[in-house]
Amino acid sequence: MNAILEPIQTTGRTVMQFFASIGRISSFAGKGLYHAVLPPIYWRLLFRQFIQIGYYSLPVVGLTTLFTGMVLALQSYTGFSRFSAEGAVATVVVLSVTRELAPVLAGLMVAGRVGASIAAEIGTMRVTEQIDALNTLSTNPYKYLIAPRLIAGILTLPILVLIGDIIGILGGYIVSIYSLGFAPENYLRNTWEYLEAMDVISGLVKASVFGFLVTLMGCYHGYNSGRGAQGVGSATTNAVVSASILILIFNFIITKIFFS
Repeated sequence: MNAILEPIQTTGRTVMQFFASIGRISSFAGKGLYHAVLPPIYWRLLFRQFIQIGYYSLPVVGLTTLFTGMVLALQSYTGFSRFSAEGAVATVVVLSVTRELAPVLAGLMVAGRVGASIAAEIGTMRVTEQIDALNTLSTNPYKYLIAPRLIAGILTLPILVLIGDIIGILGGYIVSIYSLGFAPENYLRNTWEYLEAMDVISGLVKASVFGFLVTLMGCYHGYNSGRGAQGVGSATTNAVVSASILILIFNFIITKIFFS
């Protein structure tokens, strides 16, 4: 009898832990957003997060989107040349970069760089009892630590993605013109002809959601970090992994909403 019930108990325990984690994350996100819109706002901390999340992530996002656009142009040309449809390369590059590749790759890069940094920083503050010291000084940790990072993530990632869109399209243009022999006028005309405002807007909406998810996971796992160096390391790893998985899940959901 125990052999039959044990798998059921294990499955039920896993499901309950999963939904309990969703509840804790949702509660944490609600508190963070509440304090993000409720004054006062620590403008100095917010500006610092703009620099940390946005400005310092620009080289990584720029290089990623640049070479992604280049590879996309090469791969598209290789595939379309089999059907004598090389003229569609410009369309594929601009739609793929603006709709999918720029927001997703930028989100993943920022998750690896910023999500880990946030989790490590807040986790270290938890281990060294600096968060408890904030409570002792009557400073709300959500207002001081969480809210500026959430606001910065929501606002800066769309800017990064917009710059990434331009750089990625430029990478495809460079390869198509100087390596594949496309005429610049025809390539630019095909790019502008098939690009619609909704393609860019959907990518920016994704970027804003991804920015929220990355900073939320970093803050949540850092804030609930275990004690010691091992706890901080686990929090950092969990922040990057969970943010990356959520980016892929919400990418599908938002794409379904916009282009179903």
